[in-house]
Amino acid sequence: MNTRTMDEAARIFADPTAYADEARLHAALAHLRAHNPVAWVDQPPYRPFFAITRHTDVMDIERANDLWLSEPRPLLATAEADDLAKAQLEAGMGLRTLIHMDDPHHRDVRKIGADWFRPKAMRDLKVRVDELARRYVDKMVEIGPECDFVDDIAVYYPLYVIMSLLGLPEEDFPRMLRLTQELFGGDEEEYKRGTTPEEQLQVLMDFFNYFNELTIARRKNPTDDLASAIANGRINGELLSDVDCLSYYVIVATAGHDTTSHAISGGLRALIENPDQLERLKADPALMPTAVEEMIRWSTPVKEFMRTAAADTEVRGVPIKAGESVYLSYVSANFDEEVFDEPFRFDVGRDPNKHLSFGYGVHFCLGAALARMEINSFFTELLPRLESIELAGEPALASTVFVGGLKHLPIRYSLR
Repeated sequence: MNTRTMDEAARIFADPTAYADEARLHAALAHLRAHNPVAWVDQPPYRPFFAITRHTDVMDIERANDLWLSEPRPLLATAEADDLAKAQLEAGMGLRTLIHMDDPHHRDVRKIGADWFRPKAMRDLKVRVDELARRYVDKMVEIGPECDFVDDIAVYYPLYVIMSLLGLPEEDFPRMLRLTQELFGGDEEEYKRGTTPEEQLQVLMDFFNYFNELTIARRKNPTDDLASAIANGRINGELLSDVDCLSYYVIVATAGHDTTSHAISGGLRALIENPDQLERLKADPALMPTAVEEMIRWSTPVKEFMRTAAADTEVRGVPIKAGESVYLSYVSANFDEEVFDEPFRFDVGRDPNKHLSFGYGVHFCLGAALARMEINSFFTELLPRLESIELAGEPALASTVFVGGLKHLPIRYSLR
């Protein structure tokens, strides 16, 4: 007999609107960390899972990647969407990105793009990133003294960085932005395309059609960009399968900018709402590296990943059977009182800052160094020119169960 009972607070994990209501979200997460850190969640339309809310448990699970597998359930989706994704993969048409894979295949596929995100590559790219940061701060001057920082600035700056790295033509950037918002925005009325998994699948098919043409072009005429590295990448002498190749493009072209835009807009909001920290950072630019880490912790753009037990095991004494899944709550881990001193205090000098916004272990975010550099470059350009800034309306967060952040940030400002 299954005697598992569900804590009412755990229902937030199956409620996309919870991430648009920070007070409700954090109240529930604090309760679960204190009273039910391995919480059973059985809430349709999702299949059951255990929600892991303590930082140390999330790290332990990420570290044990031979016991806790990404396949077949790497992120939270409805049962209907899970079944459709499985059927599509079996038909050779689905999505299988790095986040879906386990070693050794994950390790081999990851290597194909790894060199493009190493320190030397980042140093070479910094000139372009700094140039784009100036362009978008200049744009703030042009459209000021008010703007919606998300719609006018934050979504475009990292988009242009990652599209430049891929080598895509600038006229295609808006299309990539729209598809990304539709892919990650299935729970958000402003972004989603349709209401059924089949309609959402069409977004993926649009991505695949675009990148299939790109693959053909880059294999025929290779160029010096990340798109060519992916198109011509080989494992054991064989080109990547169509699914793996096209999925590689999708994860780079979406997560490569969407998460960073959420961190930048969330970071700016935090500075506005904590003016003492804004002045502290302006007075001491040497704090920028720790400030960037705090912005990333504070915004936590990726809300969760999931893992499935390969064998019977337990977490904090709670038995978990082989084939059962756990939900790793990065938001909860990043505000864990056992790890962070006064976690709800935004502190641009916080050190150490062991946030898990980039994940941990073998699945640590491939583009973490690029994201850090982009955020650093933008605020390094903005703050010396900033004379005043304030909210010009109510910030609005997107509903989501996976990736998200601010969808609107109206601001009023004065820039030199």
